[in-house]
Amino acid sequence: MIRNTLLVVVALLFLPALGRAQADEPAAVRAVVDRMFDAMRAGDSAAFRATLDPKARLVSSHERDGQPVLEVMESLDGFVAAVGTPRAQVWDERIWDVDVRIEDRLAVLWTRYAFYVDETLSHCGVDVFQLHKGPDGWRIFEIADTRRREGCEEPPGR
Repeated sequence: MIRNTLLVVVALLFLPALGRAQADEPAAVRAVVDRMFDAMRAGDSAAFRATLDPKARLVSSHERDGQPVLEVMESLDGFVAAVGTPRAQVWDERIWDVDVRIEDRLAVLWTRYAFYVDETLSHCGVDVFQLHKGPDGWRIFEIADTRRREGCEEPPGR
């Protein structure tokens, strides 16, 4: 009887910590995406790459000559070099309406975005990040986006 009571007491002591850990997971997923965008703004390829799984894929859905196109980028290294190279202009992707869904070690972050070169709006759309939680924490294994240059909405507070 005393043993069962002790087990219940120990379990009750750990339940709040377990709940906090689970509640912190969406914030941890968001933090990885924020670090990726911070690295892009800074032109820091090492910090940018640290947010990605080595086998990450990049996919874009957009129109070309009025036709829908699904484009899969062939080179992760090329993408990292493009966004992670210091440049005179700041590439700044701002996100809002962020929705994070998590099941076990998989997460999806869906968000609206507006992409700026310095302070000039370039394009907008939706970003979808898929992440996996491994021994080193959350890493992005796929980024998909839509892109358009017309009908863009500015992020709140802009």
